Amino acid sequence: MSEENLNIARQGYEAFNRGDIDAVLSIMDPNIEWQEPDVEGLPYRGTHHGPEAVANNVFGSVEEHWDGFHVEAEEFLDAGDRVIVLGRFQGTGKATGRALDAPYAHVWTLRDGRLVHFRNYTDTANLLQALG
Repeated sequence: MSEENLNIARQGYEAFNRGDIDAVLSIMDPNIEWQEPDVEGLPYRGTHHGPEAVANNVFGSVEEHWDGFHVEAEEFLDAGDRVIVLGRFQGTGKATGRALDAPYAHVWTLRDGRLVHFRNYTDTANLLQALG
């Protein structure tokens, strides 16, 4: 199952970067819990429940605040029912014109081929600076 989980995670990043949000949402469990850093000033901060909340509150906010935003996944680590992804967020803050290049660690938890939990650990100072 671990190789399958790695492939699902890879497909999620590829779909996001080509703008296929429906494909990303299709790998999510209906009860997904999606956790972003709960830092004042981040527009998509906190915990979001369900694919619709993720689409509206996280992905929609990304489009609203960033130009050229993409998620560079550099390394996928097998952790059984979890996949750890190390990489970088890149883009430009719409309000500031500042470049973003922030490292992240993402922890995916999968069950029966579906994403049930996601947690984003990232350089929030870098994000806030680029957002303004």
